[in-house]
Amino acid sequence: MIVLHARPSPGFREAVDRIFGAGVVTHVDEAASLDEVAEEITALLHVLTPVTGDFIASAPKLKLIQKLGVGVNTIALDAAREHGVAVCNMPGTNSQAVAEMALSLMMAVLRRTCFFDARTRLGEGWTADPSELDSVGEVAGRTVGLVGFGNSAQRLAPVLEALGAKVVYTARSPRDVAYEFMPLDRLLATSDIVSLHIPLTDDTRGSIDPFAMKKGAILVNTARGELVDEARLIEALTTGYLLGAGLDVFGEEPLPRGNPLLSLPNAVLAPHIAWLTPETLVRSLSVAHENCRRLAAGEALLHQVV
Repeated sequence: MIVLHARPSPGFREAVDRIFGAGVVTHVDEAASLDEVAEEITALLHVLTPVTGDFIASAPKLKLIQKLGVGVNTIALDAAREHGVAVCNMPGTNSQAVAEMALSLMMAVLRRTCFFDARTRLGEGWTADPSELDSVGEVAGRTVGLVGFGNSAQRLAPVLEALGAKVVYTARSPRDVAYEFMPLDRLLATSDIVSLHIPLTDDTRGSIDPFAMKKGAILVNTARGELVDEARLIEALTTGYLLGAGLDVFGEEPLPRGNPLLSLPNAVLAPHIAWLTPETLVRSLSVAHENCRRLAAGEALLHQVV
Protein backbone atom coordinates (compact mmCIF):
# COMPACT_ATOMS: atom_id res chain seq x y z
CA MET A 1 0.00 0.00 0.00
CA ILE A 2 1.27 3.44 -1.00
CA VAL A 3 -0.03 6.23 1.24
CA LEU A 4 0.02 9.98 0.68
CA HIS A 5 -0.16 11.80 4.05
CA ALA A 6 -1.30 15.27 3.05
CA ARG A 7 -4.31 17.48 2.40
CA PRO A 8 -4.15 17.48 -1.39
CA SER A 9 -5.92 19.98 -3.60
CA PRO A 10 -8.13 18.65 -6.40
CA GLY A 11 -5.29 19.27 -8.84
CA PHE A 12 -2.86 17.40 -6.58
CA ARG A 13 -5.23 14.40 -6.41
CA GLU A 14 -5.62 14.44 -10.17
CA ALA A 15 -1.83 14.46 -10.63
CA VAL A 16 -1.44 11.53 -8.20
CA ASP A 17 -3.97 9.44 -10.13
CA ARG A 18 -2.48 10.42 -13.48
CA ILE A 19 1.08 9.50 -12.49
CA PHE A 20 0.47 6.49 -10.23
CA GLY A 21 -2.81 5.25 -11.71
CA ALA A 22 -6.31 5.75 -10.35
CA GLY A 23 -6.76 4.22 -6.91
CA VAL A 24 -3.14 3.12 -6.50
CA VAL A 25 -2.34 5.68 -3.80
CA THR A 26 -4.36 5.85 -0.57
CA HIS A 27 -4.95 9.38 0.72
CA VAL A 28 -4.81 10.12 4.46
CA ASP A 29 -5.46 13.71 5.56
CA GLU A 30 -2.40 15.34 7.12
CA ALA A 31 -4.36 16.04 10.31
CA ALA A 32 -5.33 12.37 10.70
CA SER A 33 -3.31 9.57 12.24
CA LEU A 34 -1.64 6.92 10.12
CA ASP A 35 -2.45 4.25 12.69
CA GLU A 36 -5.24 2.70 10.60
CA VAL A 37 -2.89 2.00 7.68
CA ALA A 38 0.21 1.10 9.72
CA GLU A 39 -0.20 -2.66 9.28
CA GLU A 40 -0.36 -2.53 5.47
CA ILE A 41 1.64 0.50 4.35
CA THR A 42 4.73 -0.23 2.26
CA ALA A 43 5.58 3.27 1.01
CA LEU A 44 4.76 6.63 2.60
CA LEU A 45 4.67 9.81 0.53
CA HIS A 46 5.57 12.36 3.18
CA VAL A 47 5.00 16.11 3.06
CA LEU A 48 5.24 17.87 6.45
CA THR A 49 3.41 15.95 9.19
CA PRO A 50 6.21 14.40 11.31
CA VAL A 51 6.98 10.72 10.80
CA THR A 52 7.72 9.47 14.31
CA GLY A 53 9.77 6.57 15.51
CA ASP A 54 6.66 5.04 17.08
CA PHE A 55 4.87 5.01 13.74
CA ILE A 56 7.84 3.47 11.96
CA ALA A 57 8.03 0.74 14.62
CA SER A 58 4.31 0.05 14.19
CA ALA A 59 4.50 -0.43 10.41
CA PRO A 60 6.03 -3.86 9.74
CA LYS A 61 5.71 -3.69 5.93
CA LEU A 62 7.02 -0.13 5.55
CA LYS A 63 10.03 -0.06 3.23
CA LEU A 64 10.16 3.51 1.93
CA ILE A 65 9.52 7.00 3.28
CA GLN A 66 9.56 9.28 0.26
CA LYS A 67 9.84 12.96 1.11
CA LEU A 68 8.02 15.15 -1.41
CA GLY A 69 10.67 17.83 -1.12
CA VAL A 70 14.16 18.16 0.28
CA GLY A 71 14.21 18.59 4.08
CA VAL A 72 14.04 15.37 6.08
CA ASN A 73 14.12 16.95 9.54
CA THR A 74 10.49 15.84 10.09
CA ILE A 75 11.41 12.15 9.77
CA ALA A 76 12.79 10.01 12.61
CA LEU A 77 15.88 8.98 10.65
CA ASP A 78 17.43 6.86 13.41
CA ALA A 79 14.23 4.83 13.72
CA ALA A 80 14.09 4.39 9.96
CA ARG A 81 17.66 3.14 9.99
CA GLU A 82 16.93 0.77 12.88
CA HIS A 83 13.92 -0.76 11.13
CA GLY A 84 15.47 -0.98 7.67
CA VAL A 85 13.24 1.67 6.12
CA ALA A 86 14.73 3.65 3.24
CA VAL A 87 14.31 7.44 3.34
CA CYS A 88 14.59 9.39 0.10
CA ASN A 89 14.19 13.04 -0.80
CA MET A 90 14.19 14.82 -4.13
CA PRO A 91 16.65 17.71 -4.38
CA GLY A 92 15.97 20.14 -7.17
CA THR A 93 12.29 19.42 -7.79
CA ASN A 94 11.06 22.48 -5.89
CA SER A 95 14.00 24.80 -6.57
CA GLN A 96 12.25 26.94 -9.15
CA ALA A 97 9.22 27.50 -6.93
CA VAL A 98 11.32 28.29 -3.85
CA ALA A 99 13.56 30.70 -5.76
CA GLU A 100 10.53 32.55 -7.12
CA MET A 101 8.91 32.70 -3.67
CA ALA A 102 12.08 34.08 -2.10
CA LEU A 103 12.19 36.78 -4.77
CA SER A 104 8.50 37.59 -4.28
CA LEU A 105 8.98 37.95 -0.50
CA MET A 106 11.93 40.27 -1.04
CA MET A 107 9.81 42.41 -3.35
CA ALA A 108 6.81 42.37 -1.03
CA VAL A 109 8.88 43.58 1.92
CA LEU A 110 10.79 46.17 -0.08
CA ARG A 111 7.67 47.64 -1.67
CA ARG A 112 5.48 47.12 1.45
CA THR A 113 2.93 45.34 -0.70
CA CYS A 114 0.77 44.04 2.15
CA PHE A 115 0.67 47.41 3.92
CA PHE A 116 -0.46 49.32 0.86
CA ASP A 117 -2.77 46.54 -0.33
CA ALA A 118 -4.68 46.67 2.96
CA ARG A 119 -5.01 50.46 2.83
CA THR A 120 -6.11 50.40 -0.79
CA ARG A 121 -8.86 47.85 -0.04
CA LEU A 122 -10.15 50.19 2.68
CA GLY A 123 -10.29 53.09 0.26
CA GLU A 124 -7.32 54.74 1.99
CA GLY A 125 -4.68 54.20 -0.66
CA TRP A 126 -3.43 57.79 -0.66
CA THR A 127 -4.03 58.63 2.98
CA ALA A 128 -0.95 57.02 4.56
CA ASP A 129 1.55 59.36 6.14
CA PRO A 130 4.07 60.31 3.41
CA SER A 131 6.88 59.06 5.66
CA GLU A 132 5.67 55.51 5.01
CA LEU A 133 7.17 55.76 1.53
CA ASP A 134 10.60 56.42 3.01
CA SER A 135 10.84 52.72 3.95
CA VAL A 136 10.24 51.26 0.47
CA GLY A 137 13.05 50.45 -1.90
CA GLU A 138 14.45 48.51 -4.83
CA VAL A 139 16.54 45.38 -5.20
CA ALA A 140 18.92 47.25 -7.47
CA GLY A 141 21.95 48.61 -5.67
CA ARG A 142 21.51 46.34 -2.65
CA THR A 143 23.75 43.51 -1.52
CA VAL A 144 21.82 40.24 -1.28
CA GLY A 145 23.44 37.51 0.80
CA LEU A 146 22.43 33.94 0.05
CA VAL A 147 22.97 31.60 3.00
CA GLY A 148 23.55 28.31 1.25
CA PHE A 149 24.16 27.90 -2.45
CA GLY A 150 22.12 24.89 -3.46
CA ASN A 151 19.62 24.58 -6.29
CA SER A 152 17.20 27.33 -5.26
CA ALA A 153 19.94 29.84 -4.47
CA GLN A 154 21.66 29.08 -7.77
CA ARG A 155 18.44 29.88 -9.64
CA LEU A 156 17.87 33.04 -7.65
CA ALA A 157 21.36 34.54 -7.92
CA PRO A 158 21.40 35.44 -11.64
CA VAL A 159 17.91 36.94 -11.41
CA LEU A 160 18.99 39.20 -8.55
CA GLU A 161 22.12 40.15 -10.45
CA ALA A 162 20.06 40.97 -13.54
CA LEU A 163 17.92 43.28 -11.38
CA GLY A 164 21.03 45.16 -10.31
CA ALA A 165 21.83 43.58 -6.95
CA LYS A 166 25.27 42.56 -5.77
CA VAL A 167 25.04 38.86 -4.90
CA VAL A 168 27.24 37.27 -2.24
CA TYR A 169 26.91 33.83 -0.68
CA THR A 170 28.08 31.51 2.02
CA ALA A 171 28.23 27.72 1.93
CA ARG A 172 30.21 24.91 3.51
CA SER A 173 32.97 25.65 0.99
CA PRO A 174 33.50 28.18 -1.83
CA ARG A 175 32.06 27.31 -5.25
CA ASP A 176 33.47 27.99 -8.70
CA VAL A 177 30.92 30.75 -9.40
CA ALA A 178 30.99 34.43 -10.28
CA TYR A 179 29.68 35.55 -6.89
CA GLU A 180 31.74 36.47 -3.85
CA PHE A 181 32.01 33.90 -1.06
CA MET A 182 31.83 35.18 2.50
CA PRO A 183 31.85 33.51 5.92
CA LEU A 184 28.42 33.65 7.55
CA ASP A 185 29.22 36.35 10.10
CA ARG A 186 30.54 38.73 7.45
CA LEU A 187 27.64 38.02 5.11
CA LEU A 188 25.10 38.78 7.84
CA ALA A 189 26.89 41.97 8.83
CA THR A 190 27.17 43.40 5.31
CA SER A 191 24.09 42.23 3.37
CA ASP A 192 21.06 44.46 2.86
CA ILE A 193 18.92 41.37 2.24
CA VAL A 194 19.66 37.92 3.66
CA SER A 195 17.90 34.92 2.09
CA LEU A 196 18.14 31.48 3.72
CA HIS A 197 18.65 28.35 1.60
CA ILE A 198 20.16 25.78 3.99
CA PRO A 199 18.76 22.62 5.60
CA LEU A 200 17.91 22.36 9.28
CA THR A 201 20.52 20.32 11.14
CA ASP A 202 21.94 20.30 14.65
CA ASP A 203 24.64 22.67 13.40
CA THR A 204 22.33 25.13 11.64
CA ARG A 205 19.52 25.28 14.22
CA GLY A 206 19.35 28.81 15.61
CA SER A 207 22.41 29.83 13.59
CA ILE A 208 20.87 33.04 12.25
CA ASP A 209 20.86 35.81 14.83
CA PRO A 210 18.86 38.79 13.49
CA PHE A 211 20.97 41.18 15.58
CA ALA A 212 24.09 39.90 13.81
CA MET A 213 22.59 41.28 10.61
CA LYS A 214 23.16 44.77 9.26
CA LYS A 215 20.87 47.36 10.81
CA GLY A 216 18.01 48.11 8.43
CA ALA A 217 18.39 44.82 6.56
CA ILE A 218 15.68 42.40 5.42
CA LEU A 219 15.51 38.68 6.27
CA VAL A 220 13.86 36.22 3.88
CA ASN A 221 13.33 32.65 5.03
CA THR A 222 11.94 29.96 2.73
CA ALA A 223 14.06 27.21 4.31
CA ARG A 224 13.18 26.25 7.91
CA GLY A 225 11.88 28.39 10.75
CA GLU A 226 14.17 26.89 13.37
CA LEU A 227 17.21 28.31 11.58
CA VAL A 228 16.37 31.67 13.17
CA ASP A 229 16.03 32.67 16.80
CA GLU A 230 12.37 33.68 16.48
CA ALA A 231 12.20 35.65 19.73
CA ARG A 232 15.14 37.80 18.65
CA LEU A 233 13.63 38.17 15.18
CA ILE A 234 10.42 39.51 16.70
CA GLU A 235 12.46 41.92 18.80
CA ALA A 236 14.50 43.04 15.79
CA LEU A 237 11.35 43.71 13.77
CA THR A 238 9.47 45.37 16.63
CA THR A 239 12.30 47.76 17.49
CA GLY A 240 13.01 48.59 13.85
CA TYR A 241 16.50 47.10 13.95
CA LEU A 242 15.49 45.15 10.84
CA LEU A 243 13.53 46.87 8.10
CA GLY A 244 11.40 43.80 7.57
CA ALA A 245 11.14 40.07 7.00
CA GLY A 246 9.53 37.77 4.46
CA LEU A 247 8.78 34.43 6.12
CA ASP A 248 7.35 31.24 4.68
CA VAL A 249 8.48 29.01 7.56
CA PHE A 250 8.28 29.20 11.35
CA GLY A 251 9.43 27.44 14.49
CA GLU A 252 5.88 26.21 15.07
CA GLU A 253 3.69 25.34 12.10
CA PRO A 254 1.01 26.24 11.40
CA LEU A 255 1.79 29.61 12.95
CA PRO A 256 -0.61 29.82 15.93
CA ARG A 257 -2.99 32.66 16.57
CA GLY A 258 -1.46 35.11 19.00
CA ASN A 259 2.08 34.78 17.65
CA PRO A 260 3.56 38.31 17.71
CA LEU A 261 4.68 37.99 14.08
CA LEU A 262 1.04 38.18 13.01
CA SER A 263 0.70 41.75 14.23
CA LEU A 264 3.90 43.16 12.75
CA PRO A 265 3.32 45.38 9.69
CA ASN A 266 6.91 44.88 8.50
CA ALA A 267 6.56 41.08 8.27
CA VAL A 268 5.17 39.39 5.15
CA LEU A 269 3.99 35.88 6.01
CA ALA A 270 3.05 32.70 4.10
CA PRO A 271 2.13 29.22 5.45
CA HIS A 272 5.09 27.12 4.21
CA ILE A 273 3.96 27.07 0.60
CA ALA A 274 7.11 28.29 -1.17
CA TRP A 275 7.57 24.84 -2.68
CA LEU A 276 3.92 24.21 -3.45
CA THR A 277 3.08 24.75 -7.11
CA PRO A 278 1.37 22.39 -9.56
CA GLU A 279 4.61 22.23 -11.52
CA THR A 280 6.60 21.19 -8.44
CA LEU A 281 4.02 18.55 -7.55
CA VAL A 282 4.21 16.92 -10.97
CA ARG A 283 8.01 16.80 -10.81
CA SER A 284 7.90 15.45 -7.25
CA LEU A 285 5.28 12.78 -7.94
CA SER A 286 7.24 11.59 -10.96
CA VAL A 287 10.30 10.99 -8.77
CA ALA A 288 8.15 9.33 -6.09
CA HIS A 289 6.54 7.04 -8.68
CA GLU A 290 9.93 6.03 -10.02
CA ASN A 291 11.19 5.21 -6.52
CA CYS A 292 8.10 3.13 -5.78
CA ARG A 293 8.73 1.23 -9.02
CA ARG A 294 12.38 0.73 -8.08
CA LEU A 295 11.39 -0.44 -4.62
CA ALA A 296 9.10 -3.10 -6.09
CA ALA A 297 11.79 -4.14 -8.58
CA GLY A 298 14.56 -4.30 -5.99
CA GLU A 299 16.57 -1.59 -7.75
CA ALA A 300 18.67 1.20 -6.24
CA LEU A 301 16.56 4.15 -5.12
CA LEU A 302 16.98 7.75 -6.23
CA HIS A 303 18.31 10.28 -3.69
CA GLN A 304 18.42 7.86 -0.76
CA VAL A 305 19.26 9.61 2.52
CA VAL A 306 18.97 6.56 4.81
